[in-house]
Amino acid sequence: MHWLLSGPLSIEKLTVNIVGLPESLQGTKLVHMSDLHYDGKRLSEEMLEEAIALSNEAEPDLVVLTGDYVTDDPSPIHQLVLRLKHLQSRAGIYAVLGNHDIYYNSRSQAEVTAAFDSIGVKVLWNEIAYPLGKELPLVGLADYWSREFNPKVVMNQLDGTTPCIVLSHNPDTAEILQKWRVDLQLSGHTHGGQIVLPGIGPLVVYYKRFIRKLPKKLRRWVPFLRGDCSKVVKHWEWAQGFHKVGTNQLYINRGLGTYPPGRLFCPPEVTVITLVSST
Repeated sequence: MHWLLSGPLSIEKLTVNIVGLPESLQGTKLVHMSDLHYDGKRLSEEMLEEAIALSNEAEPDLVVLTGDYVTDDPSPIHQLVLRLKHLQSRAGIYAVLGNHDIYYNSRSQAEVTAAFDSIGVKVLWNEIAYPLGKELPLVGLADYWSREFNPKVVMNQLDGTTPCIVLSHNPDTAEILQKWRVDLQLSGHTHGGQIVLPGIGPLVVYYKRFIRKLPKKLRRWVPFLRGDCSKVVKHWEWAQGFHKVGTNQLYINRGLGTYPPGRLFCPPEVTVITLVSST
């Protein structure tokens, strides 16, 4: 998509406090990217190249990707991984899949996963990994809309006294994950709402109150509002940025890809997160 419709790429930097983070992991740096929708329409090659360069300049300890790498047909993943193989990270690159990565046909999930495997990116599907050591597990969940979404099976394997990071494409899962300790959940899926009113927030939050009253001809030009937006995500108040969900912490990346008619005050982002210990 042309930059005029997506806006310039933004790099977001935040520091996240984690109770009990070991001294050895103090200052650990993560880069988080999401929702690339690499299909020749929704993400330009120039922006993707810039995102990879910004990630590498941050010199991250870990790069994490939270889904929707393609839009429907999974075949563009083979070109995408040729770009993503240039990402650099001390402890590797880990990913989870989004709804768009699994629903096009029965082979989509396997094709996307195999493409990532070919460049050494580990896709986590209801799995736990330890790229930063046993003291900070990294959990990757199956997509919320898949039949295999079952966090209980994974989360119950963890020691509740040990901090952990969870990758989950859909931020609605944060509501369910309150049953367990989640020091940082990283999600995408919402594109930040794409159209944001300064000082007010994502327009989609006001869907039920105002937007549903608009004529259908106008509604169809607003992202996510062609039908019932609650089918995309329930908690639109978590459309972007950092949130506390009970005692857990959640960050939602606005994504790199852009749906028509574009973004307004909601630029695509690369997120750099620094972890610090909290008593």
